[in-house]
Amino acid sequence: MTFKEFNFKEQLQKSIDDAGFKEPSPIQQEAIPIVLSGKDMVGQAHTGTGKTAAFGLPVINMMKGQKGVEAVVIVPTRELAMQVSDELFRFGKNLNFNTATVYGGQSYSMQLRNIDRSSIIVATPGRFLDLLRGGKINIKPSYVILDEADEMLDMGFLDDIKEIFTFMPDDRQTLLFSATMPQAIKNLAKTILKEPEFVTLTKKDVTNSKIKQTFYVVDERERDDALIRLYDFKNPTKSIIFCRTKKEVDRLSTFLVSQGFMAKGLHGDMEQRQREEVIRAFKSSKLEILIATDVAARGLDVNDVSHVFNYHLPFDPESYVHRIGRTGRAGKEGVAVSIVTPHEFRMLQKIEKNIGTKLESKIVPNIDSVKEK
Repeated sequence: MTFKEFNFKEQLQKSIDDAGFKEPSPIQQEAIPIVLSGKDMVGQAHTGTGKTAAFGLPVINMMKGQKGVEAVVIVPTRELAMQVSDELFRFGKNLNFNTATVYGGQSYSMQLRNIDRSSIIVATPGRFLDLLRGGKINIKPSYVILDEADEMLDMGFLDDIKEIFTFMPDDRQTLLFSATMPQAIKNLAKTILKEPEFVTLTKKDVTNSKIKQTFYVVDERERDDALIRLYDFKNPTKSIIFCRTKKEVDRLSTFLVSQGFMAKGLHGDMEQRQREEVIRAFKSSKLEILIATDVAARGLDVNDVSHVFNYHLPFDPESYVHRIGRTGRAGKEGVAVSIVTPHEFRMLQKIEKNIGTKLESKIVPNIDSVKEK
């Protein structure tokens, strides 16, 4: 199947061609016709499956181009807000649709000016609710999309989201996307959606078969050593190393820089400007290693990440799926390497059960084989 078969408006098809999209991904193939039919929808899909285009393309196609905001997308983090906003702008630019990004830590007046000029708002819940509560914006969007709903739930945004919907018009089309479907999300869907259609990507689509997943068993004190050795042995072009805590990110980035690597950390305590600089440097390959916490890397979309390293296994299987999904994107192959101590075997088994595949166990290469490589 190709995108041409959806019979989008000519200018939108041009944006799709410009972006180099040929064939829709599984979620796009299933979701786009439902959205075009005007029905509410719940989509279960992970980041990296092409969700933004799955809702963005049909919504932009249906937008009338009248003055005022026609569509609102609510996302958990600023990074994701910026990314989704960029992508939607790219799709809508030939139809003269602007997007406004709304998140905390940025001046109200600038955001309000942008909203005035835009047809689409991409917002994080807290700041968006502020604007609605304060009567600073009065909008009647025809389309409201909740993206990564389970993330927003984990971050404690459930009440904010419920309140946001009290400001939204009744005759809207609502779409909800979530990687997992806990009971709270099902309950939320019942209250904000009308007779929705469900689209679920099956287990086999959860982790990309093009990602080679391996793990190496070490003692706790050998982690740094093992990481450096594996890094030298595998020689990645661009990689992300995941840590559990901000403190670990800071320590590891200092350590890697002292070893001569082009590395920088990314976590929630950094200022917005710093974070944007780091992400830009990583995208433009000025940095070869990004060391990040799970929260900081949510929705980070960089196409040519060759390797993902888990310095520690994450606390839950969903985060593992999310982490390794940063590599092997856009049909390329990827490698996911986890450093594991015997204490973490139970977590490893939990992850394997969740993703339905076994990770391959390997031995950390010795110094001689690294030198030879």
